[in-house]
Amino acid sequence: MDVTVKNTEHLEGVVSAPSSKAFTHRMLIAASLSNGTSKIFNPLVSDDTKATLKAVMALGTKTEIHKNYWLVHGTETLKAPDQSIDCRMSGSTLRFMIPVAALASGLSTFLFGASFESRPIAPLLESLNELGVESTIQQNYSSVIVQGGGIRGGKTSIRGDISSQFISGLLFACPKAKEDTEISVTTNLESKGYVEMTLEILNAHGLEGSVNPGLSRLWIPSNQDYVPRDHTVPGDFSSAAFLLAAGAVTSSHITVKNLKHKTTQGDKEILGILQDMGVSVKIENDSVTVEGRQLVGIDIDAKDIPDLVPICAVLACYAKGRSEIYNTKRLRYKESDRLNSISTELRKMGADITVNDDCLTINGGYSLHGSTIYPYNDHRIAMSCAVAALGAKGETKIQDVECINKSYPQFFNDLRMLGASVVGI
Repeated sequence: MDVTVKNTEHLEGVVSAPSSKAFTHRMLIAASLSNGTSKIFNPLVSDDTKATLKAVMALGTKTEIHKNYWLVHGTETLKAPDQSIDCRMSGSTLRFMIPVAALASGLSTFLFGASFESRPIAPLLESLNELGVESTIQQNYSSVIVQGGGIRGGKTSIRGDISSQFISGLLFACPKAKEDTEISVTTNLESKGYVEMTLEILNAHGLEGSVNPGLSRLWIPSNQDYVPRDHTVPGDFSSAAFLLAAGAVTSSHITVKNLKHKTTQGDKEILGILQDMGVSVKIENDSVTVEGRQLVGIDIDAKDIPDLVPICAVLACYAKGRSEIYNTKRLRYKESDRLNSISTELRKMGADITVNDDCLTINGGYSLHGSTIYPYNDHRIAMSCAVAALGAKGETKIQDVECINKSYPQFFNDLRMLGASVVGI
């Protein structure tokens, strides 16, 4: 499906941020491992979270889908699935559920809709092997077989600069290991907020452990039991960033509700970035109001906020002066090579943007114009370029926009509610 986004001089209104994808994944997995029933209110229903829902059900969790909540009947005894678990394009599902499947008896096979060369998985499998779990990547790089039977525990080491999801996956499974587990992170941990989010959910389900201040060493006691817990999924700052940026690009006054500032979500950093670029940002209990002004270029450290890089690149295009977004090399291992994807598509629109191994440099102030955008099946590229189109001359056609269903299915509807000219969806 293609969408045309026309130049829009002004947006106005109030919309609600979608529920957090990251919290939905984590709350669902923790609930599925609990001995009892948990309710998850306001879950995000997207392609990725549905993949995790099907994965926990394949391993024996019974789930009832209601209008505003999921009722999760957890199980202490996981079973090997009768069929392969299809993670579709959800790297989170794959990396979280492989360690969990090691707790089941028998073999579990995971299918993935992308190559493991583009979404690395080997470091996680090597770490699990150190903890007594056998696994195999099939020769076509599209499936992984995990030998169940439990996790021995012990000591393991893992990189922290490829994906924080490796560590979160181990944290879900290792409380049920036979021996205490010690995880050593051998590089600087990037996207630290996502590991803190996992620890927050584990603590809510009664699990214990200890970490050092830099999260370079994590200790997890063995033979623990998850306890049921009801959750309400908060709004997602990473998705709300597109709406807030749309207000900034069009010098508009908009409010995004369902955003609580006190959160472990690292992507709330978008608020500080907008302020540093000259946007008026008003933070209230559960909402953020922005009023766009002339943007100014800034330098942005992306080490802990990789998901914000594409939309920050768009903001930089509309800013006066030069912006540099650095510590970005992990973006080459997302749904697409996002350094290449966002730079290529914004250049089509007239942006002055260069990329090297670890940095995007944008000279702002150039007038953007409409173009035909190919999003590389990457939800954040599609949404970022849609925001860029709002301030560009003419019309922009964005192809294959169904990829937004991965995280924010209502994105174009919400843009339209704010007054954006969107045709085709």
